[in-house]
Amino acid sequence: MSTIRIGIVGYGNLGKGVELAIRSNPDTALAFVATRRDPAAVQIKTENVPVYKTSDLAAHRDEADVVIICGGSATDLPQQTPELAKLFNVIDSFDTHARIPEHFANVDAAAKESGHVAMISVGWDPGMFSLARLYGNCILPDGKDYTFWGKGVSQGHSDAIRRVEGVQDGKQYTVPVEAAMEAVRRGDQPELTTRQKHLRECFVVAKPGADLAKIEQDIKTMPNYFDEYDTTVHFISQEELNRDHAGIPHGGFVMRSGVTGENGEHKHLIEYSLKLDSNPEFTTNVLVAFARAAYRYAQEKQTGCKTVFDVAPAYLSPLSGEELRAHML
Repeated sequence: MSTIRIGIVGYGNLGKGVELAIRSNPDTALAFVATRRDPAAVQIKTENVPVYKTSDLAAHRDEADVVIICGGSATDLPQQTPELAKLFNVIDSFDTHARIPEHFANVDAAAKESGHVAMISVGWDPGMFSLARLYGNCILPDGKDYTFWGKGVSQGHSDAIRRVEGVQDGKQYTVPVEAAMEAVRRGDQPELTTRQKHLRECFVVAKPGADLAKIEQDIKTMPNYFDEYDTTVHFISQEELNRDHAGIPHGGFVMRSGVTGENGEHKHLIEYSLKLDSNPEFTTNVLVAFARAAYRYAQEKQTGCKTVFDVAPAYLSPLSGEELRAHML
């Protein structure tokens, strides 16, 4: 198999993670990095690889086999992925679940028109968790799905904390409720509210002289973020935050609780879990594996948009079918 040339668009946490993931996959190579910043100001870790302006990528359309787009789901990817699908085979980690059908349609149209392959919503949720949910539903049709996230850093909720008046810095962790998970594992098939599934734990650095009681109240009552959860607020120093909460860990659990038998007398549980030291670095390893699949689909002259549901597992591996059958089947 020839070396897969991968371009990176966006050089934040995800872009840097893709660069590291490429190093772990010998059948891939970094073709270029593209940024909206001044390319001269972006220092990447790979020698002799060009950094381009994102707006100039049309001039470099023959330099990459697959481009991994590392922008945000709120405003970047809905615009960038369809546009770049006109130039390259592309892959993104779009994670706004409610808007995936709309995003798929837009990217699919652009990729088919230009004759490219695109993959969207690749990561761990959506992505690996999506596959776990699909397999669970297929194997246990008489059952219920449960997804728990954490313990891990929610970057969106952390940003919301930092916008509260009187807050200097902060980080928020999503924590699954153990009692709820144990009820699922017992096969109780509980009906769980938002509050019963997850806790929110906040570590906050307050500005000097700030009203701590008001900050706590403002956080706990924040609509769409904290008001539907049991939330704990810890006030700590900036030094403690920097020392103890510098990473971006995350993870979670997907469970399918089901029954079989004439009267549903036999209980079964499928459980898939992740515990991640670095959310972005794990996500980018998933992206690079699916970039391999996108390359293979392009080699087969397929076009249009795909998701993780469409990819045969063998397409993710650098091993041949013979090697997979001998060592992993």
